[in-house]
Amino acid sequence: MSATEQGDHSRADRSGRTTGARLVFFVATLVLVAFAATGALSLTDAAIGVAVTALAAMLGGAARPRLPSAAPAARPARPPMNAGLIEAVLAGLPDPVVALDHDGIVIAFNVRAAALAPALRRSEPASFAFRMPEVVEAIRSATATREPQRIEFSERVPVDRWYEAYVTAAHLRGDRASDRPDFVLMTIHDLTPLRRVEEMRADFVANASHELRTPLASLTGFIETLQGSARDDAAARERFLAIMKQQAFRMARLIDDLLSLSRIELNVHVRPQTPVELVAVVSQVVDAMQMLARDRGVEVSMSEPGEPLLVPGDRDELVRIFENLVENALKYGADGKRLEIAIRCEPGDGRPPEAAVSVRDFGHGIAREHLPRLTERFYRVDAAQSRAEGGTGLGLAIVKHILARHQGRLAIDSTLGRGATFTVYLPRAEESVPQG
Repeated sequence: MSATEQGDHSRADRSGRTTGARLVFFVATLVLVAFAATGALSLTDAAIGVAVTALAAMLGGAARPRLPSAAPAARPARPPMNAGLIEAVLAGLPDPVVALDHDGIVIAFNVRAAALAPALRRSEPASFAFRMPEVVEAIRSATATREPQRIEFSERVPVDRWYEAYVTAAHLRGDRASDRPDFVLMTIHDLTPLRRVEEMRADFVANASHELRTPLASLTGFIETLQGSARDDAAARERFLAIMKQQAFRMARLIDDLLSLSRIELNVHVRPQTPVELVAVVSQVVDAMQMLARDRGVEVSMSEPGEPLLVPGDRDELVRIFENLVENALKYGADGKRLEIAIRCEPGDGRPPEAAVSVRDFGHGIAREHLPRLTERFYRVDAAQSRAEGGTGLGLAIVKHILARHQGRLAIDSTLGRGATFTVYLPRAEESVPQG
């Protein structure tokens, strides 16, 4: 065969290989999409399958030298690994992904993997970036056994985080038994949000059970006493019934707060749009709290802007915010004998204009170390005082979730001996924003 004929034959062979590779990629992609649509595969697994199929098609379609017919049959040379091509494919995947060779050397990785492991470097062992024995062993096992490996690992610095990784050997030529993998894909999922939700759920159940168990135990004890030694003691009966009523009220309030919190969380993604006049809401709360203020000997003053102040919101939920804040100030800051409520307009400083409501007491204040945790469920600075005041430990958690639904925020400032200030910021309704 002449050189010209060999060249034509080679070009035709390359064209056929390219067309075939494209056809395989197209068919495989359709199959993976069909599996994902029926739920047989997750979107992440389907995306990884498409990526591997694309690499197989691109590398499988590469030109290979055609040996003369007279030459003895030889094994085709492995196509060279194109790191840039692999990285371009990995860039479209939604999770951190690292491509390694069969020795665990990094070939390519996407931006999400670089953010997760800043020490990742091409042509360096993956163990330099992932200093966990589980990761090294999973890469070794995937290469040796040619079976996918799933592992979980964690890191403690700078904060606790949990991950799971899938390590899969990729064989571009489809011959799984006769050769090492062409490369190894390591896909990483961040389990931290799920773990934290599980911990929060466990803590929530434990705390709620504890809060309900205490008044229940009290009620049970008093009932047994009334049925026994105090059966005919009228004075003891009246005293015990008063305490039982108080404990029952405490349980009812805790259940109401739990139900309110559940309803708010259910609708946290739906932002209220009805314009509400904020000054009227705060005034209603102050009027309702006047009796408690007189009982505690606290003087309440309120300053307000000279114009209506509208915010988009749910009126009942906004009332709940300020009821919790004013009631807390009257209960825990009563020794200051003064409570100041200020309603004002905030220009925003680069953000849209806001409405701000500050509730300031002049009591003993809150230590700085407690401030970041005040909005956690069941967190109390002084658990004994909170229970004595009938608190459930959920008031500020409810405030936080209502503000999240209204796209607002809560700022807390306090100094021991000088009282505490709780400030609510809410976006203003368009009707209340001055024109021009």
